[in-house]
Amino acid sequence: MNLKLGNLNVFYTLVGLNCKTMKYPKKVVIGDITVRDGYQHEEKFIPTEAKLWMLENLLLAGFKHLEVTNFGNPKGMPQFSDADELFKKIRTSKKVAHLIDDASLTAITIREKSVERAIEAKLKGFGPDRILLMVSTSESHHLKNSGLTLDKYWKMAEEQIKKAHAAGIKVNGTVSTIWGCPIEGPTDLNKAIDFTQRWFDIGADDVEHADHDGSASPNRVFEYYSMLQEKVGMTHKQIVHFHTTRGWGSANVLAALQAGMTNFEATMGGIGGQPANFVDGVPVAGTGSYYYKDPNLVGLISTEDLVVMLDEMGIETNLDIDKVLEVGQMNERIVGRRLRSESIKNGRVPKSLTGR
Repeated sequence: MNLKLGNLNVFYTLVGLNCKTMKYPKKVVIGDITVRDGYQHEEKFIPTEAKLWMLENLLLAGFKHLEVTNFGNPKGMPQFSDADELFKKIRTSKKVAHLIDDASLTAITIREKSVERAIEAKLKGFGPDRILLMVSTSESHHLKNSGLTLDKYWKMAEEQIKKAHAAGIKVNGTVSTIWGCPIEGPTDLNKAIDFTQRWFDIGADDVEHADHDGSASPNRVFEYYSMLQEKVGMTHKQIVHFHTTRGWGSANVLAALQAGMTNFEATMGGIGGQPANFVDGVPVAGTGSYYYKDPNLVGLISTEDLVVMLDEMGIETNLDIDKVLEVGQMNERIVGRRLRSESIKNGRVPKSLTGR
């Protein structure tokens, strides 16, 4: 095909594209989940003061939605052995006292005892604003993650949501293995839509849609979120959660934006994954053996790269982007290695002539 530049739109039409149809939200919400989801995969204990520094500086950068810790059994997940202490420290931090009331701090509470811990902490004045429960569309993944069958978990979740609400805690219901399962393989998108509606039916305040093993491809991301918009709606209560195991994270964000999604999660440096099964030189339970060939090459989409990309696209995040990049640089020092953000090395795209 030999087309001149003036006939570019003809080319787009012939190949099934339209360069004028890409429409995105004007603004989005970004939640940072580094301190919980990011650090849970680290094989060394991140000091409590370092976690506190991260939470404080993420708040100072403009984030209003943060995951703080996991209230699960610390014997299996020693990264979260400081859960109560960390919540107490961030609640009483003078650095962010002017911001904390407008923030939503989340704790992961997969099972009943975790919810009980969250409620007890809330009643004592330092607990979470929001907790997270989780189902997988894959029965085997769900059983490994929670220890319960799906039928038993749904019954448990309905009871725990009522208890949490009575204590003044909001509840997120997460749907996992939407695009594929690291144990079973392919999954049915329609099942995730049904699970989403079921979460809202039993009282969940919002729903996270998780690609926990990086198996979502952009076309199926667009397909899923378009289905979600059509069959469930409530866009502001739907949270996009991508891993980028195969490097598709940014493409998937683009596909979700094109489908109209406005609420995303990410981690500094793109770290994260399963709870580690080896911490500070000691084997621990975690969630068992890793799903991945190389556990160092997995993680979520990078917060730094996400906010820089959205800024360049003209999409408002209400974040201090320069501050975000500074925090990302410090996070590499905290973790002790080069992470997966390109933006903290290359910086933002210049908005004016550099004078070079």
